[in-house]
Amino acid sequence: MPRTALIVIDMLNAYEHEDADDLVASVREALPGVTALLKRARAGESPVVYVNDNFGRWRSHHGEILDVALAGRHPDLVEPVAPEEDDLFVVKARHSAFYETPLAYLLGRLGAERLVLCGQVTEQCVLYSALDAHIRHFDVVVPRDAVAHIDGRLAEAALRMMSRNMSADVCEVAEVAFDD
Repeated sequence: MPRTALIVIDMLNAYEHEDADDLVASVREALPGVTALLKRARAGESPVVYVNDNFGRWRSHHGEILDVALAGRHPDLVEPVAPEEDDLFVVKARHSAFYETPLAYLLGRLGAERLVLCGQVTEQCVLYSALDAHIRHFDVVVPRDAVAHIDGRLAEAALRMMSRNMSADVCEVAEVAFDD
Protein backbone atom coordinates (compact mmCIF):
# COMPACT_ATOMS: atom_id res chain seq x y z
CA MET A 1 0.00 0.00 0.00
CA PRO A 2 1.31 3.49 -0.76
CA ARG A 3 2.37 5.61 2.21
CA THR A 4 -0.75 7.22 3.65
CA ALA A 5 -1.04 10.55 5.46
CA LEU A 6 -4.06 11.76 7.39
CA ILE A 7 -4.95 15.37 6.57
CA VAL A 8 -7.12 17.05 9.22
CA ILE A 9 -8.75 20.12 7.69
CA ASP A 10 -9.93 23.12 9.74
CA MET A 11 -10.96 21.20 12.87
CA LEU A 12 -9.40 23.87 15.11
CA ASN A 13 -12.28 26.30 14.91
CA ALA A 14 -13.66 28.86 17.37
CA TYR A 15 -17.07 28.64 15.65
CA GLU A 16 -17.47 32.41 15.64
CA HIS A 17 -18.23 32.83 11.94
CA GLU A 18 -21.38 33.38 9.90
CA ASP A 19 -22.08 29.71 9.14
CA ALA A 20 -21.01 28.31 12.51
CA ASP A 21 -24.48 27.44 13.76
CA ASP A 22 -25.21 25.50 10.57
CA LEU A 23 -21.90 23.65 10.89
CA VAL A 24 -21.84 22.63 14.56
CA ALA A 25 -24.42 19.81 14.38
CA SER A 26 -22.57 18.22 11.47
CA VAL A 27 -19.22 18.53 13.27
CA ARG A 28 -20.74 16.67 16.23
CA GLU A 29 -21.75 13.85 13.86
CA ALA A 30 -18.31 13.72 12.20
CA LEU A 31 -16.27 13.99 15.41
CA PRO A 32 -16.26 10.25 16.26
CA GLY A 33 -15.02 9.46 12.76
CA VAL A 34 -12.26 12.07 12.93
CA THR A 35 -11.09 10.87 16.35
CA ALA A 36 -11.11 7.25 15.15
CA LEU A 37 -8.97 8.19 12.14
CA LEU A 38 -6.54 10.10 14.37
CA LYS A 39 -6.19 7.13 16.71
CA ARG A 40 -5.64 4.63 13.89
CA ALA A 41 -3.22 6.84 11.94
CA ARG A 42 -1.12 7.52 15.03
CA ALA A 43 -1.13 3.84 16.02
CA GLY A 44 0.07 2.91 12.54
CA GLU A 45 2.69 5.65 12.60
CA SER A 46 1.16 7.32 9.57
CA PRO A 47 1.82 11.04 9.35
CA VAL A 48 -0.92 13.25 10.73
CA VAL A 49 -0.98 16.72 9.20
CA TYR A 50 -3.31 19.41 10.45
CA VAL A 51 -4.07 22.05 7.84
CA ASN A 52 -5.97 24.91 9.39
CA ASP A 53 -7.22 28.32 8.48
CA ASN A 54 -5.62 31.15 10.43
CA PHE A 55 -8.93 33.11 10.37
CA GLY A 56 -7.11 36.27 9.30
CA ARG A 57 -4.71 36.27 12.24
CA TRP A 58 -1.54 36.75 10.25
CA ARG A 59 0.79 36.54 13.24
CA SER A 60 -0.69 33.25 14.38
CA HIS A 61 0.99 29.88 14.71
CA HIS A 62 -0.43 26.45 15.47
CA GLY A 63 -0.36 26.90 19.25
CA GLU A 64 -2.21 30.20 19.04
CA ILE A 65 -4.77 28.79 16.60
CA LEU A 66 -5.43 25.93 19.02
CA ASP A 67 -5.72 28.30 21.99
CA VAL A 68 -8.22 30.53 20.15
CA ALA A 69 -10.27 27.49 19.13
CA LEU A 70 -10.30 26.11 22.69
CA ALA A 71 -11.44 29.52 23.98
CA GLY A 72 -14.22 29.66 21.38
CA ARG A 73 -17.89 28.75 21.55
CA HIS A 74 -17.44 24.95 21.31
CA PRO A 75 -14.22 23.75 22.94
CA ASP A 76 -15.88 20.31 23.24
CA LEU A 77 -15.53 20.00 19.45
CA VAL A 78 -11.85 20.95 19.54
CA GLU A 79 -10.44 19.13 22.58
CA PRO A 80 -10.91 15.58 21.19
CA VAL A 81 -9.02 16.44 18.00
CA ALA A 82 -6.26 18.65 19.40
CA PRO A 83 -2.88 17.98 17.77
CA GLU A 84 -0.35 15.86 19.59
CA GLU A 85 3.34 16.69 19.84
CA ASP A 86 4.38 14.53 16.85
CA ASP A 87 1.62 15.80 14.55
CA LEU A 88 2.52 18.24 11.79
CA PHE A 89 0.82 21.57 11.13
CA VAL A 90 0.35 23.76 8.07
CA VAL A 91 -1.41 27.13 8.20
CA LYS A 92 -3.61 27.99 5.22
CA ALA A 93 -5.36 31.18 4.26
CA ARG A 94 -7.76 29.99 1.56
CA HIS A 95 -10.03 27.00 0.98
CA SER A 96 -7.52 24.49 -0.38
CA ALA A 97 -4.99 22.89 1.95
CA PHE A 98 -2.50 23.20 -0.92
CA TYR A 99 -3.04 26.77 -2.11
CA GLU A 100 0.17 28.69 -1.39
CA THR A 101 1.13 26.37 1.48
CA PRO A 102 4.11 24.02 1.84
CA LEU A 103 1.81 20.97 2.06
CA ALA A 104 2.78 19.37 -1.26
CA TYR A 105 6.47 19.73 -0.40
CA LEU A 106 5.92 18.32 3.09
CA LEU A 107 3.98 15.32 1.75
CA GLY A 108 6.73 14.69 -0.79
CA ARG A 109 9.34 14.67 1.98
CA LEU A 110 7.17 12.24 3.94
CA GLY A 111 6.85 9.95 0.93
CA ALA A 112 3.05 10.15 1.06
CA GLU A 113 1.18 8.99 -2.01
CA ARG A 114 -2.26 8.52 -0.51
CA LEU A 115 -4.17 11.13 1.50
CA VAL A 116 -7.10 10.56 3.83
CA LEU A 117 -8.98 13.86 4.11
CA CYS A 118 -11.19 14.56 7.10
CA GLY A 119 -12.56 17.66 8.78
CA GLN A 120 -14.60 20.58 7.59
CA VAL A 121 -16.24 21.85 5.41
CA THR A 122 -17.12 19.07 2.93
CA GLU A 123 -18.51 21.36 0.24
CA GLN A 124 -15.74 23.92 0.61
CA CYS A 125 -12.27 23.21 2.00
CA VAL A 126 -12.46 19.41 1.76
CA LEU A 127 -13.67 19.60 -1.85
CA TYR A 128 -11.01 22.08 -2.96
CA SER A 129 -8.28 20.20 -1.12
CA ALA A 130 -9.36 16.94 -2.76
CA LEU A 131 -9.19 18.58 -6.19
CA ASP A 132 -5.73 20.01 -5.53
CA ALA A 133 -4.54 16.64 -4.19
CA HIS A 134 -5.90 14.90 -7.28
CA ILE A 135 -4.17 17.24 -9.72
CA ARG A 136 -0.93 16.63 -7.80
CA HIS A 137 -1.36 12.87 -8.39
CA PHE A 138 -2.17 11.85 -4.83
CA ASP A 139 -4.66 9.06 -4.24
CA VAL A 140 -7.50 10.63 -2.26
CA VAL A 141 -9.73 9.00 0.35
CA VAL A 142 -12.64 10.88 1.90
CA PRO A 143 -14.53 9.05 4.66
CA ARG A 144 -18.04 10.50 4.52
CA ASP A 145 -18.53 9.96 8.26
CA ALA A 146 -15.45 12.06 9.11
CA VAL A 147 -16.31 15.24 7.21
CA ALA A 148 -18.71 17.98 8.32
CA HIS A 149 -20.86 20.26 6.23
CA ILE A 150 -22.84 23.46 6.31
CA ASP A 151 -25.31 22.46 3.59
CA GLY A 152 -26.11 18.75 3.41
CA ARG A 153 -27.27 18.82 -0.22
CA LEU A 154 -24.10 20.58 -1.35
CA ALA A 155 -22.00 18.19 0.73
CA GLU A 156 -23.56 15.17 -0.98
CA ALA A 157 -22.95 16.78 -4.37
CA ALA A 158 -19.33 17.51 -3.37
CA LEU A 159 -18.78 13.89 -2.31
CA ARG A 160 -20.19 12.70 -5.66
CA MET A 161 -17.89 15.13 -7.49
CA MET A 162 -14.86 13.91 -5.53
CA SER A 163 -15.71 10.31 -6.37
CA ARG A 164 -16.60 10.82 -10.02
CA ASN A 165 -14.32 13.66 -11.13
CA MET A 166 -11.31 13.12 -8.87
CA SER A 167 -11.38 9.33 -8.50
CA ALA A 168 -11.54 9.79 -4.73
CA ASP A 169 -12.41 6.78 -2.64
CA VAL A 170 -15.48 8.07 -0.79
CA CYS A 171 -16.06 5.51 1.93
CA GLU A 172 -16.73 5.00 5.64
CA VAL A 173 -14.11 5.43 8.38
CA ALA A 174 -14.24 1.69 9.08
CA GLU A 175 -13.01 1.02 5.53
CA VAL A 176 -9.89 3.20 5.79
CA ALA A 177 -6.58 1.38 6.17
CA PHE A 178 -3.35 3.05 7.24
CA ASP A 179 0.27 1.97 6.88
CA ASP A 180 1.25 -1.08 8.87
